[in-house]
Amino acid sequence: MKKLRLILGDQLNYNHSWFDEKDKETTYLMAELRSETDYAPHHIQKVCAFFIAMREFAKQLEKGGHRVIYKKFNKENPRDFKTLVKEVLGSGDFERFEYMSPDEFRLDEHLKALAEELNVTCRVFDTEHFYTSRRQLTEFFKGKKTYLLESFYRDLRKKHDVMMNGNQPVTGQWNYDKENRSKYTGKLPLPEKLLFEHDAEDIVKQLADEGVKTIGIIEKNKSWRPANREESLQLLEHFAEKALPAFGKYQDAMTGGDWLLFHSNLSFAMNVKMLNPREVVNRCVEEWEKRPDAISIAQIEGFVRQILGWREYMRGVYWAKMPGYAQKNFFEFERPLPKWYWTGKTDMNCLKHAVSQSLEKSYAHHIQRLMVTGNFALLAGCDPDAVDQWYLGIYADALEWVEITNTRGMSQFADGGIVGTKPYISSASYMNKMSDYCQSCKYAHTKKTEENACPFNSLYWRFYAVNRNKLGKNPRIGMMYRVWDKMDKQKQNDLLDKADYYLKNIEKL
Repeated sequence: MKKLRLILGDQLNYNHSWFDEKDKETTYLMAELRSETDYAPHHIQKVCAFFIAMREFAKQLEKGGHRVIYKKFNKENPRDFKTLVKEVLGSGDFERFEYMSPDEFRLDEHLKALAEELNVTCRVFDTEHFYTSRRQLTEFFKGKKTYLLESFYRDLRKKHDVMMNGNQPVTGQWNYDKENRSKYTGKLPLPEKLLFEHDAEDIVKQLADEGVKTIGIIEKNKSWRPANREESLQLLEHFAEKALPAFGKYQDAMTGGDWLLFHSNLSFAMNVKMLNPREVVNRCVEEWEKRPDAISIAQIEGFVRQILGWREYMRGVYWAKMPGYAQKNFFEFERPLPKWYWTGKTDMNCLKHAVSQSLEKSYAHHIQRLMVTGNFALLAGCDPDAVDQWYLGIYADALEWVEITNTRGMSQFADGGIVGTKPYISSASYMNKMSDYCQSCKYAHTKKTEENACPFNSLYWRFYAVNRNKLGKNPRIGMMYRVWDKMDKQKQNDLLDKADYYLKNIEKL
């Protein structure tokens, strides 16, 4: 029976059971489509990274003896998967259509609708990638309004026997987050970065010729992201051996002197499924077991929590709450993002560095996203739709299932507390504590209302003041309202006036 199997751009898993046997009756279909370049304005490096990895995967399949139809990006291509599949099915005598479950709700609905329209047998397969099923988190938190990561994370540690001694963690302690909040001072040498040679010239030209709107810049003939499984495994080895020993301690640190620090840079490889999260976790745990004197428990636990805990948790929230999650706007914010989110031209050094780095590398680590760009957007009352679009487009590893829950949930509190129990906001004191950004900034992190006071300080207090009706009963932030209430009225008014001034002049900050 002749089968047509569709592979999406984030399903590049050569270890999938589909590929165990070479079947002459099976054809694999891959395509670079306008629907996928246009649903948000993407970073040029993101589009190129996906297309290069897809082309590499198609070559790998062909070398393995599989039949492949691959359609490169051009004006003759169908615009979306529905049109594409119908066209290819009509050009052959296929009797079956098969695909792997998409990770994005948008494509899941699209392909379900397609399957109902086809007059051939259709079958859906699991991607064989995640630790958990789509609905596992829903069942775990059945009857609960909020989903606490820690309980879900501990359950997964037990189920998959990761750093466990029977039913207890190997050290008797589950979480070392408090030990993973150190500022990077520059004394510890940074590991060399692994660089890959990729030629994206033809892709860039084709995108320009077709008028595809992109953001950011392309780095010619080099990439910080792997394009195939071999390169992904090289990156995994590099991280485990070179960066893991200091990862946990400095995972929240930020510096204007480096964009990666001790982070793994593995998220793109995992999110397009060139690497499986199990092999990433297992390899790093193996390195910790091999070198316990060089890699402390705090380093490996911090990394495992991000992969086994946070990544699986965010996917679970996504499938538990979509499609309504994409419209959540707890604070009813409507302000557009400042234009300098697309240029980096601001005098606030932390935002200048984080945005400029994102435009240059299509990368920022989780604290830059949460406590710099996300923090400012929340304090300024920016529309979560606009924030979503920015994060989804600017980062190469951003796919909706992981981006939107991080953005609307953790970063913007637009879900009203499903993911986070309180808004993750801070004044300039946090920025100064965790980075060297404040040292060379036009604005003074110690000043609140003076002429050159850091905008984060007054915006921080304004946020609490204007949103008291929604946050006043939250027990986790009651202390901040007590501090606010103890301020004299003049100080409160000065802070609010300063914040209003900055918001009126937001494009000039």
